[in-house]
Amino acid sequence: MIDLSRFASRRIAVMGLARSGLASVSALVKAGADVLAWDDNAARRAEAEKLGATVTDLAKADWSGIDLAVWSPGIPHSFPVPHPAATAAKAAGVALVCDIELLALACPQARFVGITGTNGKSTTTALVGHILKQAGRKAEVGGNLGMAALTLAPLEADGVYVLELSSYQIELLREARFDVAALLNITPDHLDRHGGFEGYVAAKRHLFDQLPADGTAIIGLDDETTRGVAQALGRSILSRGVTGTSAYRPVVGGVYVDGAIGGGRLIDARNGSARTILDLTEAPALPGSHNWQNAACAFAICAALGVEAEAIAAGLRSFPGLAHRQERVAVLDGVTFVNDSKATNAEATEKALTCYERIYWIAGGRAKEGGIAALVPHFGRVRHAYLIGESADAFAATLDGKLTWSKCGTLEQAVAAAAKDARGTGGVVLLSPAAASFDQFDSFEQRGDRFRALVTAMAKDAAATVTGGAA
Repeated sequence: MIDLSRFASRRIAVMGLARSGLASVSALVKAGADVLAWDDNAARRAEAEKLGATVTDLAKADWSGIDLAVWSPGIPHSFPVPHPAATAAKAAGVALVCDIELLALACPQARFVGITGTNGKSTTTALVGHILKQAGRKAEVGGNLGMAALTLAPLEADGVYVLELSSYQIELLREARFDVAALLNITPDHLDRHGGFEGYVAAKRHLFDQLPADGTAIIGLDDETTRGVAQALGRSILSRGVTGTSAYRPVVGGVYVDGAIGGGRLIDARNGSARTILDLTEAPALPGSHNWQNAACAFAICAALGVEAEAIAAGLRSFPGLAHRQERVAVLDGVTFVNDSKATNAEATEKALTCYERIYWIAGGRAKEGGIAALVPHFGRVRHAYLIGESADAFAATLDGKLTWSKCGTLEQAVAAAAKDARGTGGVVLLSPAAASFDQFDSFEQRGDRFRALVTAMAKDAAATVTGGAA
């Protein structure tokens, strides 16, 4: 566990007791801190009490004796309305930080990489961690993705923390420093929590305030907003300037993908000349231009950390992908089964639909605003749609007259029907629901796990049939 002994005998408040909050309580109590903790959930309060915290309603606490507040990024502290505990803490001059800050203070010798963006940050974070480990580097991966920061292993000067950071986490950073900070893209999101789009952009941009003068800033240049951030940073005191990346166009002095001749060639132009690193068709877990952006950013990050280009290319090729994000589950009789359960809205599903031809599309669940109307331009790639869940009628109305569809009701029926129709076509059975999962499943993870289990069972049945026939 991360050593937080610097906080021994200090009174620390922990507000919010989900995954990162409970990890913070555990680490602080073991370090000898006097921990006050609160969450509206009674079960979480009980867990914090078992760990040794004093459970108290922080909205009513005396903040005059509290040294620091470890704040859950999910709890509003400014917009749209600050939590009463945040108001009380600020009135007492108590700083609000997140667990990332504690990790950075506890392990100052290690190197830190912060990765953010509206889309793609989870894939890029996992990809960077994979490349570093494949190259023989000590790396811990977490933050907004996977493990809570304070449950990661302690690292010294030869180690790298690769951290996915949400806008909520970034705005709670104060003294943390990053050797490399990367921004993939910005599109409107979480606007209520930041007081509008300008506040959201400011929260993302704050990551670069945590860079020392010799730090490396890496910014995707494929949207107008991030180009503006890059231009502003280019005029700042960063001695290394900004490394630009793109999935669509050449970047002088940057890293980009040339998709003009099929596939997409990853190009490193950081040293003035354009050098081809690899054709991204050799990286099957990174299909589509959105993943090209992730790959370009990951290359720039790892190169900034001193990893050789050949080792980075090998890591890109071997990357297995993330569960539920265009996860290739199996290939049966030439048909590829892809689990994209994380696609809970049309924007996310659009990325998957642009990656494949001859798609047998499983869609539906609890619809988001706008449904799937935005996907109409991509319907030409779909051979047939298999509709499940509450949104089946609404989705059918959008599809009617544009492509053929079936109401299947359940995921089990949809997978069976899609597999039968796709047999012998060389197509793709794609679960990319464009809807939330909560009508039939507890989470998109549970939905994706069920899809994987159904496909795995079919693969086992197919193998048993072949074995039986050979006998």
